[in-house]
Amino acid sequence: MKFILSLLLCIAVASVMQGKPKEHGPRVETLLAAMTLEEKIAQMTQVDYTAIQNNADDVIKYSLGSILWGGSSEIKDITAPGWAAVYDSLQRLTEKTRLKVPMLFGIDAVHGHNNVNGAVIFPHNIGLGATRNAKLVGRVARATAEEVRGTGIHWTFAPCVAVARNERWGRTYESYGEDPALVAELGAAYVKAVQGTKLSDKTSILASVKHFMADGGTTNGVDQGNTECDEATLRKIFMPGYVAAIKAGARNIMVSYNSWNGVKMHGNKYLMTDVLKKELGFTGFLVSDWAAIDQIDKDYKTAIEQSINGGLDMVMIPNGPGTHNNYVEFMTILGALVKENKVPMSRIDDAVRRIVSVKYDMDLFGNPYTDAKLTAQVGSQAHREVARDAVRQSLVLLKNEGNVLPLSKKAKAIHVAGRGADNIGMQCGGWTISWQGAMGNYPDGGTSILQAIRKTVSKGTKVTTSADGSGAEAGDIGIVVIGEEPYAEMKGDREDLTLSKDDAAVVATMKAKGIPVVVVLLSGRPLIIDPALQASTAFIAAWLPGTEGQGVADVLFGDYKVSGKLPHSWARTMKQIPINIGDKPYDPLFPYGFGLTYKK
Repeated sequence: MKFILSLLLCIAVASVMQGKPKEHGPRVETLLAAMTLEEKIAQMTQVDYTAIQNNADDVIKYSLGSILWGGSSEIKDITAPGWAAVYDSLQRLTEKTRLKVPMLFGIDAVHGHNNVNGAVIFPHNIGLGATRNAKLVGRVARATAEEVRGTGIHWTFAPCVAVARNERWGRTYESYGEDPALVAELGAAYVKAVQGTKLSDKTSILASVKHFMADGGTTNGVDQGNTECDEATLRKIFMPGYVAAIKAGARNIMVSYNSWNGVKMHGNKYLMTDVLKKELGFTGFLVSDWAAIDQIDKDYKTAIEQSINGGLDMVMIPNGPGTHNNYVEFMTILGALVKENKVPMSRIDDAVRRIVSVKYDMDLFGNPYTDAKLTAQVGSQAHREVARDAVRQSLVLLKNEGNVLPLSKKAKAIHVAGRGADNIGMQCGGWTISWQGAMGNYPDGGTSILQAIRKTVSKGTKVTTSADGSGAEAGDIGIVVIGEEPYAEMKGDREDLTLSKDDAAVVATMKAKGIPVVVVLLSGRPLIIDPALQASTAFIAAWLPGTEGQGVADVLFGDYKVSGKLPHSWARTMKQIPINIGDKPYDPLFPYGFGLTYKK
């Protein structure tokens, strides 16, 4: 009899997974009923690739529910075909599990599929905020989705709908700007476009709206710090992005490291359950950030209990020093908490129901593997044209003395200086191939600003270059590309945002040659830019434009009329930071929304 019942159960589960009824609710419930406690907890467990790469059989042994590639979890072959091969090999292991539930695979594709060599890297969100163009953001999201699916992966940890309120914060460039309305509009546009008409489409991927909540409002801009404000302010400034994203169809939200008035978000039941799931009606699932539950309590068991009971559905288990990196430990402890009645089975079922429902939404049961046709589209010219347009629209003109811009393509000689002139890595910033990014001309397929200038000017124009500005007397005009070296979260926090002395010196050297000097600033936030601003003839905030430096040249030489508007108020001195629109007094160097246009 037990054998017959087991056989009938397997047939029932197989049939609901193979069928494609319009409503998959019954399929979810049938699958949930078939799962053991251990299999349910495995669905709530997300394992970092570096922890599983030498233990791949654990996918089968534990029926793991999800794998992620964290900031520094790259595979050996980081080309698109290389990523696709690893993805397919791991997903194929689920066919050997008892219930054959496919895994979710997530990655930080935050400005294009930025872990893939040869992929198109788009401007970081601060640049997209300067475009004020929701349709453009949608085009960027669509291209990103196609490239991510080209590697089999189907879940991006984006968009970030943080409202950055202090430029000291090292993740400022991940925010669309300081205004909640702008962030909500562009974040919703990204969610709609990246998820497509429906999540089951072959070119759609799951968005992860992050980081819930108020990560951009911490005291002194400290990453993972404490946001101190009343609930009315929390709702007014930091919640609109989530309201808009949920209305746009968001099915996943990532919880933030930061605290609100001393309480860690990962343990805040009021915000995760009462506000997000009940009040806002969020029906998707919540995923933790990297090892974030470890910060709730020194006792790991207590941290797990509080986070799961608080409303967390999936836990990201990293693989690194100083963290609880054993996914088996997590699953064992959570199982014990259920058996001890400290975590109710109803909470486990709710979490798994949310996760599995999204897997059905995505048609992972019916279409789990890479489409080779999409792999061939990674880094395509069509996607590069989208990125080029995004770069053009993101540039903000802060100064244009004597209407020196746009430049003539027929100038006799142009000298291009600065460490950012021929440096794609600096253009891209953090989250590019590696977590923190790096200087140098990579990823493959990109165009540096110097290369773009040479492609744009006439054959008779002589273009010379130097890092320090030497040799500028050979030019009729100088272009200086300066700014911040790449960085990402944690390492990007800065107490002093003053432009480096070396960068200021290059501008001064060029100015001393007696030629007009156009400064192009590559940065993830507004910097304190005097005296370089004073020494310049024209000054452009180019943010972190990504691989398509041709978009910068398009604006410099007038093939596209500059149109960007500041997504952040620009401070005169460090004493003014934080400075945001609506402050009293409000006396920035350049106000929120500032941006000159060409007069010729």
